[in-house]
Amino acid sequence: MAPKIKIPATKYPVERFTLGNGLRVVLSPDRSAPVVGVAVVYDVGIRSEPEGRTGFAHLFEHLMFQGSANLEKLAHFRHVQGAGGSFNGSTHLDYTDYYEVLPSGGLERALFLEADRMRGPRLTEENLRNQVDVVKEEIRVNVLNRPYGGFPWLKLPPVMFGTFANAHDGYGSFEDLESATVEDAQGFFDRYYACGNAVLSVAGDFDVAEATAMIERHFGDVPARPAPVLPDFDEPGLTTERRESYTDRIAPLPAVAGAWRVPDPIGAFDAYLPFVVLAEVLTDGDASRLVERLVQRDRIATTMGGYLGFMGDEYLVRNPTALLLQAHLPPGGDADKVLRTIDEELDRLASDGLKPGELDRTQARMATRLLNGTDDVLGRAQPMAVLELQRGRPDLLNDLPKLISEVRAEQIVAAAATLRPESRASVEVIPGAAA
Repeated sequence: MAPKIKIPATKYPVERFTLGNGLRVVLSPDRSAPVVGVAVVYDVGIRSEPEGRTGFAHLFEHLMFQGSANLEKLAHFRHVQGAGGSFNGSTHLDYTDYYEVLPSGGLERALFLEADRMRGPRLTEENLRNQVDVVKEEIRVNVLNRPYGGFPWLKLPPVMFGTFANAHDGYGSFEDLESATVEDAQGFFDRYYACGNAVLSVAGDFDVAEATAMIERHFGDVPARPAPVLPDFDEPGLTTERRESYTDRIAPLPAVAGAWRVPDPIGAFDAYLPFVVLAEVLTDGDASRLVERLVQRDRIATTMGGYLGFMGDEYLVRNPTALLLQAHLPPGGDADKVLRTIDEELDRLASDGLKPGELDRTQARMATRLLNGTDDVLGRAQPMAVLELQRGRPDLLNDLPKLISEVRAEQIVAAAATLRPESRASVEVIPGAAA
């Protein structure tokens, strides 16, 4: 038997401190290339939206780019791009992030821009109405007028979960978006966009003492506001299978996705990691179990994928979350047969165990992706900020490849045994393109 591949932990330096106003700061210097990544992450996401305001977390992300008290609309864009940099933001279930990647000489510029809008974005009726229209157009392009739009990340949660926080449409309904007011936006900012509810992270080519002085200069006088109490979003798991289907008028072929609840990714991280590896054992590459069986041998699916978390951010998500498996089927494909075959393969794995080399191959691929992902400065700044926000452990990013490599075969087998039909939520796409 070949010796197990040893995957080391990375050693990116991590320094942490907290400003007097409650803003947490993570620094990871690396002088190997003249570039810096700056990320600001706020502890608010889709799950924090109030009822009647679906899509509001994402809408507010857009408003954060519409100017501030000191900068006019589009100034943020001009200052970053004019310095040779790039920027963006994104909304997730549990956080919203904003970032810039710039030549290292642009670090202070990025810090000024983020601090300026942390003091207060320009929340006007004109900006709000404009961005509501932008978000509605995103929904049209990405969901309503795209085959399989919202499958499965918008379609599965209301099947699996019962609470508004976990089950609602994170993109939002047109009715909720159109009824949003400037007062709603100001209240959302006041509640969630507080220094005490945020993390600033900087990675790349900088001197720690100089960067610290810049951060204190630009962020130190941002008014202090405490973080809101973090709700407990947990809810009971399924004891009977839940299944729904819907017709997608522009989907050319059928599809099906199934999901199972998994252990708390923060409170029970050791129990959670085997499920992360299991998803890859099942679906990662042509030699994986479900791809080999469903796609290559039985030909009852044309594609097969699996991952943790409805938005695929397995290490940056809170409880509750799920392991998802999704398949696209050939013309006339049978979703029931696909789900039964998945159950057969899970039973086989639980009873017979892993094949020689199967786990080593999967872990090596997973570790390689993790290592590649942290090679650029943003791949360090953004996840370190979230790991600090959710766990107080930005250095966990260094340990993830090694931790993945230490998951044992018996843990994978035990995880597979818990994925039973009676605890599954599934959604089937019925194609309407031929109608």
